[in-house]
Amino acid sequence: MMEVVVMMMSVLVVVMCGGVAYLVARGGYETVSCYWITPRRIKRIMEEQGVRGPKPRFLVGNILDMATLVAKSTSHDMDSVNHDVVSRLLPHFVSWSQSYGKRFIYWNGVEPRLCLTETELIKELLSKHSAISGKSWMQQQGSKHFIGRGLLMANGDDWYHQRHIVAPAFMGDKLKSYAGYMVECTRQMMESLGKAVEKGQTEFEIGEHMTRLTADIISRTEFDSNYEKGKQIFHLLTLLQHLCARATRHLCFPGSRFLPSKYNREIKSLKGEVERLLMEIIQSRQDCVEIGRSSSYGDDLLGMLLNEMQKKKSGDGFSLNLQLIMDECKTFFFAGHETTALLLTWTVMLLATNPSWQDKVRAEVKQLCGGAPPSPDHLSKLTTLNMVINESLRLYPPASLLPRMAFEDFKLGDLHIPKGLSIWIPVLAIHHNEEIWGKDVNEFNPDRFGSRSSGSGRHFIPFAAGPRNCVGQAFALMEAKIILAMLISKFSFEISENYRHAPVIVLTMKPKYGVQIRLKPLAK
Repeated sequence: MMEVVVMMMSVLVVVMCGGVAYLVARGGYETVSCYWITPRRIKRIMEEQGVRGPKPRFLVGNILDMATLVAKSTSHDMDSVNHDVVSRLLPHFVSWSQSYGKRFIYWNGVEPRLCLTETELIKELLSKHSAISGKSWMQQQGSKHFIGRGLLMANGDDWYHQRHIVAPAFMGDKLKSYAGYMVECTRQMMESLGKAVEKGQTEFEIGEHMTRLTADIISRTEFDSNYEKGKQIFHLLTLLQHLCARATRHLCFPGSRFLPSKYNREIKSLKGEVERLLMEIIQSRQDCVEIGRSSSYGDDLLGMLLNEMQKKKSGDGFSLNLQLIMDECKTFFFAGHETTALLLTWTVMLLATNPSWQDKVRAEVKQLCGGAPPSPDHLSKLTTLNMVINESLRLYPPASLLPRMAFEDFKLGDLHIPKGLSIWIPVLAIHHNEEIWGKDVNEFNPDRFGSRSSGSGRHFIPFAAGPRNCVGQAFALMEAKIILAMLISKFSFEISENYRHAPVIVLTMKPKYGVQIRLKPLAK
């Protein structure tokens, strides 16, 4: 009997060892495939099509080259308010496109990236291949603790279901209903600025005010929480954004997030605090329903998400959970105020340095609104303001790069795109392309958007394009028009002599030192 037991134990040990060996072998193969086999296969396929690029270093690719070039180009401020910023912010693109042409491959660690600037191919990619392309593993890992797997980082069916859930919060009458919140929040900011001017303050860093204002608006319209309650979340998300941006400049490999490094400890601590604060907001909403104070979770974005969570899984197994709801909250807390605040900040800078256009916008707003805040019906008629905003988005798009990864082999124009290849669209470079926009490409000229043809979707893509375009685009533009119309009706402004023009990219394009302007109240 003892011999039988020993034999069975021996067989069990052999089986377990075999299983462990299989897992180790499989993990080893997947690692080698990820870091060597697949990248080299993609490199060979693209070289056969004549697409080449800078020679990558082992494991780190061209990360160090990019970091060195960017550090050198941004080490000094610009001499004047000059909008020729591509060589400053994307020096590697300028260098490599001159050496290798409009199409080239560069390497972010072991991830090969095709830089694509041909507008017809970009249009085809974004409109026809959205179902088989999306965000790469490296991108998802880089933003894992920042915005998680919310809509911005979702792929495939998950993206489809999440988009379907959140889209109604940014459409039709629901979108128009936000105008009152936007006007009220902006009026409070105007009053605050007016009181500061009365006390003798003339110079303001307008970026700080726009950040607070857009944060207040997204809190009230989408999460039913005022800025005072949400400002800690915004502060922590900003810290997380900077940490995640730092991580994109280093090699990311499977399991690295489990290492007990100072970076991992910091980022996990911040993530935990953000999610604790979000859970307080979510829990208060749930408590109101449970005790009968409310019959639903609300009709804002958070309410829609919580209502959806109570439903059964869809036919293909998709369902919301609290973690995904928090990821959506983080995504829209960030996207709902960060990019709009930057759009407003850069637009104010451009109007402050171009007083003739400031006068044109002011006259249009006065004629149309007669001194009252603009209503949703007014916004489409503010054509001059719309041209100014578009030109601001062209010169200073908050998102300077637009990435997609191929999840299947597909044909793109004359190119065969292999599975696993990342395609990076340099939005900033396309918006500053002289062949597309003309000799005055680096000048502030809103008149270029006076006709529909000038800003066609294939050339002008600040909100991406196709099915995966920005779901909050209409919200952001409505907000920007209301805020700018109210600001320009109450104050005239000029750029301060203390302003230092130094755009930098920290995931989004920002003014390094903020934008200092001088405000002067207009006569009533």
